[in-house]
Amino acid sequence: MMNIPSLAAHVHPDEWALRCELAAAYRLVALYGWSDLVFTHISARLPTSVAGDEHQFLINPYGLMFDEITASSLVKVDMQCNKLNDSPFPVNPAGFVIHSAIHDVREDAACVLHTHSRAGVAVSAQRCGVLPISQQSTFVLPSLAYHDYEGVAFRPDEKPRLQADLGSATFLMLRNHGLLVTGTSIPAAFLNMYTFENTCRIQIDAQAGGELIHVNPGILQGMAHVMKTATAGLGAQIAWPALLRKLDKIDPSYTT
Repeated sequence: MMNIPSLAAHVHPDEWALRCELAAAYRLVALYGWSDLVFTHISARLPTSVAGDEHQFLINPYGLMFDEITASSLVKVDMQCNKLNDSPFPVNPAGFVIHSAIHDVREDAACVLHTHSRAGVAVSAQRCGVLPISQQSTFVLPSLAYHDYEGVAFRPDEKPRLQADLGSATFLMLRNHGLLVTGTSIPAAFLNMYTFENTCRIQIDAQAGGELIHVNPGILQGMAHVMKTATAGLGAQIAWPALLRKLDKIDPSYTT
């Protein structure tokens, strides 16, 4: 691991807690095989206790693998991509465009998680998009949006179209590009991506077999209530502590 000085004693306790949680999300994305070297991003908006009325968020240092990221290595930026903490690392311009666009208009999006996984990109290239063929897909489809590919997202003029296409959805399929989810917390975003990713993996596997059976459209109604029941009313917190225990057994350095 790189020798990056700890920020634990130099930032607000709320920021430090968020940094640890976001670093855990990066490690978990690497652990589950969703990372694409250094080229995708997870961002988390800083709470008002830290940022006041300004929109500030944490994002990965461009150049570190996801399994190298620590709480102290994360970069704090404002909505103009100015770095607000001393860091030797740049921020990926394309990552900033996508994530800042969403944080700017979605107050509920405390976390935005974007991947280029093999299954996610494969389904994003299919004209049909996500098919209602699995239990996992029934959680995604009621809040799924699509955004057409416009090339690598360097240009700020893409932001309004991205924002309009996402709307109030939780899941966004970036055509020919990959998957994106929002979450009201970092654990929520991780669970949303876990469901989205498995939806795509199952679809690709199922399409290699025989004729597909579609889920009855009526089942897609009221899935928010179904998810609440399935997680005993705890949402992503039903799984998040166990995921942190898993990480701690493997390598607890994400909290440094």
